[in-house]
Amino acid sequence: MLQRKTGIALALTTFLLVQQLTAQEKNDTKSVEITSSYKPVLINNPKINLIAAPPVKDNSTPNLTYDVPNKSLSFAYQPGSLKPLALEIDSVTPFNNSNFIKLGFGSLKTPYLHAGFSLGDGLNSGANLMAKYVSSQSNRNFQKFNETSAKASAFYKLASGQELAGSLGFRQDKTYKYGYMPDTLLFPSDSLLQRFSTISGAVTFRNYRNNALGINYYPSLNIDVFSDNRKNSESNSVLNLPLEKALGDLFAVKLNLNFDFTRFSPDDKEALNNFTWHFAPTVFYKNPNLRINAGIRPSWDNGTFKMFPNLMGEVGTSDSRFTFQAGWSGYIRKTNYQYLASQNYWLRAPDSLKNTWIDERFAGFKGALSEHFTYSAKVAFNQLHNQPLFVNYPVANTGDGKTFYVVNEPKMNVLNLGGEVALKIEEKISILSGLNFNQYTNLTINEKAWGLPVMEWNSTIRVQVLKDLIIKGDFFVFNGMPYLAKDGGVSKTSGAFDLNAGIEFKIWKNISLWTQFNNIANKPYQRWNQYPVYGFNLLGGIIFNFDQNSKQ
Repeated sequence: MLQRKTGIALALTTFLLVQQLTAQEKNDTKSVEITSSYKPVLINNPKINLIAAPPVKDNSTPNLTYDVPNKSLSFAYQPGSLKPLALEIDSVTPFNNSNFIKLGFGSLKTPYLHAGFSLGDGLNSGANLMAKYVSSQSNRNFQKFNETSAKASAFYKLASGQELAGSLGFRQDKTYKYGYMPDTLLFPSDSLLQRFSTISGAVTFRNYRNNALGINYYPSLNIDVFSDNRKNSESNSVLNLPLEKALGDLFAVKLNLNFDFTRFSPDDKEALNNFTWHFAPTVFYKNPNLRINAGIRPSWDNGTFKMFPNLMGEVGTSDSRFTFQAGWSGYIRKTNYQYLASQNYWLRAPDSLKNTWIDERFAGFKGALSEHFTYSAKVAFNQLHNQPLFVNYPVANTGDGKTFYVVNEPKMNVLNLGGEVALKIEEKISILSGLNFNQYTNLTINEKAWGLPVMEWNSTIRVQVLKDLIIKGDFFVFNGMPYLAKDGGVSKTSGAFDLNAGIEFKIWKNISLWTQFNNIANKPYQRWNQYPVYGFNLLGGIIFNFDQNSKQ
């Protein structure tokens, strides 16, 4: 019975399973099941870039407006001023030391003292003090001279962008009229003495920072009081008022107003006034290859009007290796007692003062073959009105020739040819050589240009042989100059060649020894008729340098 029930249950279970499988097989459809896992994530924050972006490249050409005066070419005609009695020591280069004392003594009974001191930082304020004394005496009667000078100058920069500067100085030159002929004549020393004293002062005011109007200004006032030992005195005052403004990148305008007043008071004579002034408006144009200055210079000479041109042009290569220059300019050169005495120590005080009108036309070129070698050359044609000349035997004068008189040439032409080369290699070698030739024609009163140079060749050299050894030298050559002879004829002085050399050697820290040899050829040539210069002479001494920066 039990087996029967078991069989029925097994059969029933089998039947139900078959039915279920059959039902699933009939209802089955195709499907795809996708199972994904979602995970929430925060968005990344942007990082700070700590590397600065490079600036945008600027390809525009900057406008650099410089106004550097050309020292190689000087077209303004100026008579040479060779001073045969002046003992030029270290004329090649000035001292670079801030504080120094230079002492020496020479073969012509020559004491020598030169000192200089500086104060301030040199940037916002500064002051310089300079003093010099030198004298010499030869075996020739009264051939001696004496120079004493002192000058103080200072500047101070204001916070507002202006600079105030000033100077005060004194100089005295003392010599004698030793050029009398025959040299056996006897004179009291006070009758031969020539002593010139100058007290000078100057004040300038300029802006060193651009102002809101873009105007640059540089007014200055210079006052000199000049006198001699014969109760002749003179005051010279010069007021200069320049203004300049840039108009864009290529153009600029400059206005210059100048007043020059002289009052000459000769001994026991009526005082003379000499007043000139001019107004010079100029327009400048400049690009990398071309520069043009176009203007006029209306001038008044003691009430007499004269219009002068003021034109100059330069065209050259952008690397400045070659530049051509040409121009036409004119101006009034002031003639006063102080200027005449600077040209000739042995003159007689003038009876009148006639200013010189100079009209010059010039052309030339300059350039550089390398960063160490520069060159320049020029030709100029000048017209001079009222040029002062010096004669020691004026017409109807049969004196001893020791005194020079000033005579004026109303009109003369001057053809000037000149050139200059310069070589500089760091601070070790410096060479400068210049040649000038002048031809004087169309004189109306005087037969020759008495005392004016015809040919001059000047050269200087400085070589640092060793670290503490410097050799300096200079020489000049000039041909004979015409002079009016005692018989009224024309004569000419002999030419000259003068060679000077010097050595400076450091012996310990800030102490150096120096020596100077002058007129090595030992030829007592004459720059002015009957006035021979010193022959060979030497001097030497010691230099104390107090500049802290030069200590080793």
